[in-house]
Amino acid sequence: MKLQVPFIQLPLQFDAERMAREVAALGAGAWREHPQKFPGNFALPLIAVGGDAGSDAVSGRMQPTPQLLQCPYLQQVLSRLGAVWGRTRLMRLDAGAEVSPHVDINYYWRERVRVHVPIVTHPDVRFACGDAEVNMAPGECWIFDTWRSHRVRNDSGHTRIHLVADTVGSDSLGQLVSAGRAPGYGAFAGWCAENIEPQPATTSPLRLEAVNVPQVMTPWELRAHLLFLLGETSPHPQLAEAKQLTAHLCATWQALWAEYGTDRVGWPAYRNALDAYEQQMERFAVALDLPNGALFMNTLRGMVLRVALNDHDGAAPAGEPRHPLRVGAAVRASGDAEGDPLFDRPVFIISPPRSGSTLLFETLARASQLFTIGHESHAVIEGLPELHPAACGFASNRLDAAACHPALVAELRRRFQGELRDRNHQSPTHWPVRILEKTPKNALRVPFLARVFPQAHFVYLHRDPQQTLASMLEAWRSGRFRTYPQLPDWNGPPWSLLLVPEWRRLSGRPLEEIVAAQWEITTRILLDDLQALPAERVHVAHYATLVTQPADAVARLCAALDFDWDQPLDAALPWSRFTLSPPAADKWQKHAAAFAPSLPGLRSTIERAAQFAMR
Repeated sequence: MKLQVPFIQLPLQFDAERMAREVAALGAGAWREHPQKFPGNFALPLIAVGGDAGSDAVSGRMQPTPQLLQCPYLQQVLSRLGAVWGRTRLMRLDAGAEVSPHVDINYYWRERVRVHVPIVTHPDVRFACGDAEVNMAPGECWIFDTWRSHRVRNDSGHTRIHLVADTVGSDSLGQLVSAGRAPGYGAFAGWCAENIEPQPATTSPLRLEAVNVPQVMTPWELRAHLLFLLGETSPHPQLAEAKQLTAHLCATWQALWAEYGTDRVGWPAYRNALDAYEQQMERFAVALDLPNGALFMNTLRGMVLRVALNDHDGAAPAGEPRHPLRVGAAVRASGDAEGDPLFDRPVFIISPPRSGSTLLFETLARASQLFTIGHESHAVIEGLPELHPAACGFASNRLDAAACHPALVAELRRRFQGELRDRNHQSPTHWPVRILEKTPKNALRVPFLARVFPQAHFVYLHRDPQQTLASMLEAWRSGRFRTYPQLPDWNGPPWSLLLVPEWRRLSGRPLEEIVAAQWEITTRILLDDLQALPAERVHVAHYATLVTQPADAVARLCAALDFDWDQPLDAALPWSRFTLSPPAADKWQKHAAAFAPSLPGLRSTIERAAQFAMR
């Protein structure tokens, strides 16, 4: 939750020694590793979904765990605060450990505040939030602004244990906050905290969350989150376009809500609206960021897109992981060929646009123990100003190894790390992990990606060029794939798909010639780059085989990539989310005449691609 100040100390003083005795009585076996396996970080759940001490979920009815029921004074502490409690834990930070800088951007944190009550601590434990830093003394009670960058360092030689409780608040808690003090924001003369002594009662009433994540977000909540996020976004020329797209989504959602409410029959329409909005924003909002250091698109996904419609299996991904602002010391800026500490043999699908890469990606993403960022990486990569085409005068989307400055590499790897989810929408619990990535622009970035991810493997997806050209033409005409609609010095329809070198010579040319050149330049560059890599790191997939014999195609590819596969495959794969018209083997023929004049100039590259695909 965003606050007006970094820290607020509430006017309550609890008995830290009594709490420490109750915690010690629970025993060492009650502690668990932090969900994200951060070194020296441990948790002991006190309030969890269904009272399950093994659950880190934030969606579902909250209940006390058996451990909390053994701690009457901890119950009294929570009861005295009077809030409606969500996930609540004891958090332990070992000597020398830290909670690295991060911002809490996900839906769970949008309207929840985190209450800290130190139980066992030391003056050398420092909590930083924004530009402020405090030491929270034993028994004190604090809240802080989770929307600012914050971190905790335990520079002492002692263990730190806090009661950490998450809440949407209440009238009682609101009164305590109003009576609190904000260090550095006033004198607060005569301020003091009320001592809360242990009471003889063995139990205390607790207010607990029963509803916390929507099945379908109401249009009023959707609009509130989106307006908040846009209001927090740093000024940028693309912000106006993002606001227009957002207004359209809000109007669409309002109409769907009036028609369907939460009725399941309306879910496909809600999903289509969300996917279309995300796809548009990936193209128009990639450069937006927030003053707190978070990326706009990452925050949009975590705060709204992944939660507005809970139509997937399992709990909605509304909470952790948070947006990291610095990778811990155990993670190097980049790996090496012998052992990358984060990314074990990451796989990049490479092809010209509209070659079926989304279908292949969505299929392979169903593999077990595989992680993806769940979408194309436009915002992840081009959100870094140095990697946006504007930084080089819109020369192209081409990136080579020369762009791999150490700080930029570290930041790009951090961005990928922060977004990874498995097929069940869960974040990694250990490192390194296998990842899969697909973005058509990456066809022009192979040397760059090979340097950023030293163990990377590349899958070249080959599709009949005439089919690909026809699909690219439809994409341009649809207006759904506009990447640089205000491209400087361009005389032609709004630029769509990837930006190739030599695009300026295409200005004013017929659309069919633009598309043909776009395919040829992309294919020629990616083949040059792939042939420069060790052969064992390059693999080939065939679109025709994927759609006609999906089980065999996936089995062969998973064997080559060392992916674990445990999913049945139907005789026909479902359409990909970017499909423009119903698939048909001969639908490309209606555009054959348009491309006939360009084919002789493409012949050598077509033959080269076919030969490469036979390896």
